[in-house]
Amino acid sequence: MRSFKKYFITGLLIWVPLVITVWVLGLAVNTLESVVPAFLSPQALFGRDIPGFRVAVVIAVVLVTGILAANFLGREIVQLWENILGRIPLVRSIYNSVKQVSDTLLAPNGQAFRQAVLVQYPRQGSWTIGLLTGAPSGEVASLLPGEHVSVYIPTTPNPTSGFFLMMPRSDVQPLEMSVDAALKYIVSMGVVVPGPNAAALKRKSLPPNE
Repeated sequence: MRSFKKYFITGLLIWVPLVITVWVLGLAVNTLESVVPAFLSPQALFGRDIPGFRVAVVIAVVLVTGILAANFLGREIVQLWENILGRIPLVRSIYNSVKQVSDTLLAPNGQAFRQAVLVQYPRQGSWTIGLLTGAPSGEVASLLPGEHVSVYIPTTPNPTSGFFLMMPRSDVQPLEMSVDAALKYIVSMGVVVPGPNAAALKRKSLPPNE
């Protein structure tokens, strides 16, 4: 039984990541293909199914949209489109919320997750890894005593859900590990231990408040 358990777990360690990877890729492909209208399907254009054609159409449309939006006329059209959506009550709330998140996460010059940090959570004496996202501002910052930073605490094993905390700067310890290494550490529940970061010759300091 011990040998059976050993070999079975070894097999699981090989197959589980592979199956999950294939499942995620399949889900992404199916999602992309579902947004392509019927008149652009390979059946409508060529009379037969071509695997991956709809994904290629989506990629091409996104690329062309980015090229057009990069010039002055394209920016004006995008601004007009956003103004129209901003006048629709329900759509306005959903669109603005999604746009703010996507601008933060996908902007080329954005820093959604700036640095991995070590914090005490959910109580004193319990430590976890968080991701620095910035600093409080506006009304919130004016009501907080002293300097605070914004920290996202991912959950395990799904880092896309978590908790947003505003913590005193003195309670946040910067880490030398990269954000990618920190996410791997979190997702693996501490099994995948980050190695030394050769690029970090000395401990980083937290960026200044904005």
